[in-house]
Amino acid sequence: MKRIAVYCGSATPADPRYVTLAREVGETLAKRGIGVVYGGGRLGLMGAVAYGALDAGGEVIGVIPEALVMAEVANPDCTELIIVPGMHERKLAFTELSDGFLTLPGGTGTMDELWEAVSWAQLGYHAKPVGLLNAFGFYDLLLAFNRHMADVGFLRPAHHGLILHEPDLSLLLDRMAAHEPATPIFGMKAAEL
Repeated sequence: MKRIAVYCGSATPADPRYVTLAREVGETLAKRGIGVVYGGGRLGLMGAVAYGALDAGGEVIGVIPEALVMAEVANPDCTELIIVPGMHERKLAFTELSDGFLTLPGGTGTMDELWEAVSWAQLGYHAKPVGLLNAFGFYDLLLAFNRHMADVGFLRPAHHGLILHEPDLSLLLDRMAAHEPATPIFGMKAAEL
């Protein structure tokens, strides 16, 4: 993987572990020679990921909607800052520029990005790994809900493992690098659906 799209919050939680984690993620990716593609902001976990990577000599490509540039939250220190009209174009750029997706703790926007990456993998719009860093048990309930969707039958057996999740970044990155794509819906016959 040459570049990974990192999804995370633009907020700064009161618990400092989250910002420290984000900074360590950026640094680790840079040390592994993996470029960061992210939301282009300078605040919260987003900024911490970017500066962690930049300080370690890594490539950082920010993709930010025009409205957020106008709100003065864009990170001018990125290796490259791409300004797009809106959120749809931003998520498309993440997919086009990256070789995989890594989700850190975050809020509504982070969930939107994660689920779109999973949905597109399920359908067959991409065959890239979707990783979820379950640091501090942050995503325990989301993973339980994902299992519930599978148990009820809303996830096909071929797609139960689309979200690669680990509490340890190194292990998660290794799993993402070894990723084998699932059979997408576009590749299935009607009897398999």
